[in-house]
Amino acid sequence: QVQLVESGGGLVQAGGSLKLSCAASGRTFSSLNMGWFRQAPGKEREFVAAISRSGGNTDYTNSVKGRFTISRDNVKNTAYLQMNSLKPEDTAVYYCAAAFTLLSKVVFTERNEYNYWGQGTQVTVSS
Repeated sequence: QVQLVESGGGLVQAGGSLKLSCAASGRTFSSLNMGWFRQAPGKEREFVAAISRSGGNTDYTNSVKGRFTISRDNVKNTAYLQMNSLKPEDTAVYYCAAAFTLLSKVVFTERNEYNYWGQGTQVTVSS
C-alpha cells in the first residue's frame, strides 16, 4: 500500500506560481512512477505530468509544457509540481498519483495506469 498526501495548493493571480508537493509513504518510493492529474468542475480528471522512477524521464500534457515542471526527491520520498505562468484554466483540484513499476524509464500518462491516489489539493487561479 502507498499513501500520498498533497500540499501547496491555494489561490494565486494569473501569471503567478505555485509549487505542489506530494509526500509518499508505505512503499519504496524509487519503485514508483509518479504523476500529477487535475480535475476541474464538470470535467474529467486529466493527466498533467509524470516522472519516471529515477527522474530521468518526464512527460507533460501539451497545455502545461514550458510552464510546469515535475520533479522528485527520492531521499525525501516526495514528488513536486512547480507551476509557473499560471492561467485561470489551470484552476482545478490537483491529484498526486503513483504507479508501481519494475521499469525504470517508463512514464505513465493514463488514469488507469495508476494504483494510488492522494486526496487532492485545490489550485485556484484568478484573472
